[in-house]
Amino acid sequence: MFRSLSSVNYRIWFAGALVSNVGTWMQRTAQDWIVLTELTNHDAAAVGIVMALQLGPQLLLVPFSGLIADRLDRRKTLMVTQGAMGLLGLGLGLIVVTGAAQLWHVYLFALLLGIVSAVDAPVRQTFVSELVGGSNLSNAVALNSASFNAARMIGPAIAGLLVAVIGAGWVFLLNAVTFGAVLLSLTFIRVNRLQASKRAPRGRGQLLEGFRYVRSRPDLLVIFVIVFIVGTFGMNFAIFTSTMASVEFGQGSAAFGLLSSVMAIGSVAGALMSARRDRPRLRLVFVAAATFGASCLAAAVMPSYWSFAVVLVLVGLSAQTLMTTANGTVQTTTAPEMRGRVMALYMAVFMGGTPLGAPVVGWVANTFGPRWAIGVAAASGLVAAAVGLGWLIVFRHLRLHYDGAAHPHFAFSHDGRPASLARAPENAEELEEDLALDEADARRA
Repeated sequence: MFRSLSSVNYRIWFAGALVSNVGTWMQRTAQDWIVLTELTNHDAAAVGIVMALQLGPQLLLVPFSGLIADRLDRRKTLMVTQGAMGLLGLGLGLIVVTGAAQLWHVYLFALLLGIVSAVDAPVRQTFVSELVGGSNLSNAVALNSASFNAARMIGPAIAGLLVAVIGAGWVFLLNAVTFGAVLLSLTFIRVNRLQASKRAPRGRGQLLEGFRYVRSRPDLLVIFVIVFIVGTFGMNFAIFTSTMASVEFGQGSAAFGLLSSVMAIGSVAGALMSARRDRPRLRLVFVAAATFGASCLAAAVMPSYWSFAVVLVLVGLSAQTLMTTANGTVQTTTAPEMRGRVMALYMAVFMGGTPLGAPVVGWVANTFGPRWAIGVAAASGLVAAAVGLGWLIVFRHLRLHYDGAAHPHFAFSHDGRPASLARAPENAEELEEDLALDEADARRA
């Protein structure tokens, strides 16, 4: 489960990133709370606009951010982007502490942070391949997710308490300080031990090459479609938890932070379960999407704060399993010289859909109530699972068969695998193993 930590460079990066991630989740929690309760009168749509401004640049800058990740020195680029995000956290904190903050200030800082993050995200994702060897890449991706979600378990709870005790502005300032940890880790990484990564050569048409590469891979396309559906309408957790805590259950900032931490318990479990697998499996993405839809549906009808919190564990588990498996599949099956551009597209599809979905989900929460907003998330998971089932039918020849006793069961045809898959079975035994796992995934679905 923790085999990637055998690399000294990955251990250094992991420690610094964990501290920084805690600060990031502290700021996100404090930011959503002051927008909802201090700068507006419980306006969920305003929270959605902040999310849209912060994540929208992922979509607009994707051709350039991916090429930056494939062309430039990733360690040095990360030092620039992480330092810039630390300065933005410092600036927002000073405005809030001095009492000068207005809603448009938060909007502006969210947009600036989104622009920097659009460059940072694909570089950070692909930098992992330089820290660990190829055989441990999917494990490292999963442990990164575990770190991010362990921070989500700690950060919101701390932020909820600190907001109540010392105010949101000081939380932003503390977040700025935590960026020093990741900058130190990048400084102490042993450059001579980084894994050599093939860089994209200069040439015409490189901005669009990532789009052409993904279009030629049906297995990547179905992942992108599923991630877009769920990321756009399902992953608006800040809206769900803040409105359920404050509007539906009448709780304060500490209870809001606790909900995010409880959901992160499931997310950490999902990431660690993914880390145990030797390689990510595409069918697991489809099963996780169906589980996410069902768990969101259950969360929407929970009658009390604590029953809602318990179901959020399953929501976090299924969501993280889906995203970690999708991320690992994309990274491990993409050509190294294309990885930055493909991951930029992946992050744009995942996070760039929020400008479309977050305001819609916020409007649903305002108009019909928070439970209906979670219902939108449930629908997104079930629709995504249906897309995956359709892909299995078309590309993996999934069929419903009847045996002699007329018992129905799913089975995959043995007449070949899609040519788009980057890795074919090496022998008959491996093919049989893959087919058996396919059938097991289909039964779970």
